[in-house]
Amino acid sequence: MALNGPRGSAWAMTERGRGKVARDADSFAVGPSAVHWNGDCLTIDLDEISAPLPYRVRGQVRVYPEIIATTAFLLDPAARHRWHPVAPRARIEVEMTHPGVRWSGDAYFDSNFGEEPLEAGFRDWHWSRAHLKDDVAVLYDGVRADGMPFDLALRCDRTGRWHDMVQPDAVRLPRTGWLIDRRTRADAGTVPRVAKTWIDAPFYARSALATRLFGEDVFAVHESLSLRRFASPIVQSMLPYRMPRSIF
Repeated sequence: MALNGPRGSAWAMTERGRGKVARDADSFAVGPSAVHWNGDCLTIDLDEISAPLPYRVRGQVRVYPEIIATTAFLLDPAARHRWHPVAPRARIEVEMTHPGVRWSGDAYFDSNFGEEPLEAGFRDWHWSRAHLKDDVAVLYDGVRADGMPFDLALRCDRTGRWHDMVQPDAVRLPRTGWLIDRRTRADAGTVPRVAKTWIDAPFYARSALATRLFGEDVFAVHESLSLRRFASPIVQSMLPYRMPRSIF
């Protein structure tokens, strides 16, 4: 759980063993937190403790898909890594008790999964998505572990159908405080602006961009991920302090 905003911020991510996991066709629980799908709404119940400073992170998030897309995309030729944008456009209702904040708005829900760690398949990637007037735009741009670049430029219409698009022009963004490179794509002649950096970590950044895509001025959610930085011994030694691990 990563919560960033002027009225309250929180972070919690705990790795738990298989004995703390339960799953069936409509629900998935990990420790005291769980998700449940009732056919119309994905309800996410959160009950976690932050680290390294311990504080309660508790609340409920409800995601109501406006589009459900059934297509998963391969991110590498060997098909070891896949990305599934499950609900490219959705509505969200957030009710947190710790911290005490609540709001509703636009949302997006996706999943990455595969057969090997991400750092085994990629050096870095830069991803962004933006709600257009009628569609949703998603951009992927990165380098695989073998040094080969990869990219995707997609638009999802209101029926959940994805359309391949010509990649917009490449644009370099300012580095983060941890000196992570950030890149994006934008319409020719556009200079995207980093409106806000929500997460600035040693190997990852999540930001808000004011940019222009496919002829529309948009507010985009953007992330940059350095897998080489993530795999370094220094960063690996830091992770347990922010991500407690359970062996059971």
